[in-house]
Amino acid sequence: MDIRAQVSMMFHLDKCIGCHTCSIACKNVWTDRQGTEYMWWNNVETKPGTGYPTQWEDQEQYKGGWKKEGDDIELRATNKVKGLANIFHQPYLPSIDDYYEPWTYKYGDLIDAPAGDDQPTARPVSLITGEDIDIQAGPNWDDDLGGSPIYAANDPNLDPLSPEERETLFEIERLVFFYLPRICNHCANPSCVASCPSGALYKRGEDGIVLVNQNVCRGWRYCVSACPYKKVYYNWKTGKSEKCILCYPRLETGQAPACFHSCVGRIRYLGVVLYDGDRIHEIASVDESELVAKQRELILNPFDPEVISQAQRCGVHASVIEAAQKSPVYKFVKEWELALPLHPEFRTLPMLFYVPPLLPIAGKVENGTYDINSEDFFSSLERARIPMQYMAKLFSAGNINLIEQTYRKLMAVRLYKRAEEMHHLDHPEVKAALNEAVVTPEQCEAIYRLTSLPTMQDRFVIPPMHREYAIALMEDPAMHKGSAGIGFRTPPERGL
Repeated sequence: MDIRAQVSMMFHLDKCIGCHTCSIACKNVWTDRQGTEYMWWNNVETKPGTGYPTQWEDQEQYKGGWKKEGDDIELRATNKVKGLANIFHQPYLPSIDDYYEPWTYKYGDLIDAPAGDDQPTARPVSLITGEDIDIQAGPNWDDDLGGSPIYAANDPNLDPLSPEERETLFEIERLVFFYLPRICNHCANPSCVASCPSGALYKRGEDGIVLVNQNVCRGWRYCVSACPYKKVYYNWKTGKSEKCILCYPRLETGQAPACFHSCVGRIRYLGVVLYDGDRIHEIASVDESELVAKQRELILNPFDPEVISQAQRCGVHASVIEAAQKSPVYKFVKEWELALPLHPEFRTLPMLFYVPPLLPIAGKVENGTYDINSEDFFSSLERARIPMQYMAKLFSAGNINLIEQTYRKLMAVRLYKRAEEMHHLDHPEVKAALNEAVVTPEQCEAIYRLTSLPTMQDRFVIPPMHREYAIALMEDPAMHKGSAGIGFRTPPERGL
């Protein structure tokens, strides 16, 4: 086993209120510079919706991520032949219109306008060209437009739905939406790193954070095309690519990233997980229906004596292993199996996971009572306002059984806590629901506490970075030969 440590993240979507405080915190810290006006390393999207950039999930258009070819995988956007042919031309890049053309206003016109009969106005001007602009879009242009036939109806995740289901979804009395915050996933199998001709992108061996070396980047923009989440951006001023760095300078001093620290809903969790680097290619190459289960299998048990011993042999410090044992991400992803990766079918093995939102059901009123069909507690899954096919397309590569099992656990926790308040824990329906959801009362209590009552120390278990060891290894000439980072061997020909 080649055991590696990965700083991993989890977002609890039931708690996101769509306030964009995280986006503003990131913007103020990292992308408040010329050339970065359109960059939102952190953004919050409304789902159903087309997202930012527009329809970024449609890989038939953008060719991001990996695709399965027989028993192997290859990049959608490029390979050695395509890369040479298109080195001066990227056919799959999003245009500025797919993002939006950033603008400001001529505020001076309000102050310097001569006296007249009309109220002066501050006209919008492009931050790129300086010319007057007719504003057509913005980074959160479709906020809260869950039922809009213009935006939500064009969401690629609605493809599995029948025409009747799509029509029903947009009936005014059934309208519902939820928020989806996104940052770089810092994937275990990053297609952006594999696609870069100049080797500017790399994955830090000590914590798995994916970075761009600005001194090496030549602006080829293969990383922009190859990233299926479109979380690598091109700085038109410097001619370099930029992306989320997970605020690693803050992590190195024991602080949470800016977007995590500022989150009003406290939806964000951060911790380290251990995984087997030798199995990345094997797991990224399995059938779509197995991707989530296999990615969970990739994450190792930090309490296993064999894993601990092998991790130490691979250079993982004992304090990092201890942090992995306390990681909230490990609990949600591996122990409780509640958190899921976003679009696992892209095969990048993202290390950002989501607990899906518990959406309201479409019930009905009979005899003055709102009927939720109490005979079968989990029947509401069939009547969820956003169909399970949609949620499966988003979080489980279309595996409906997997997403339903996740929802059963979430619903069982809610039922357990309600029964506890009513002193009905011994009720047969409660026990039957917990058995069907495969969750114990102890797990229900632990899930509830880490969801609803966590302290900052519970949500953010930041491992010691031990940069002194990493720097020493990087400065050791013996480590430079046959190495692609601390603890990372030279990638094989396939680019993994």
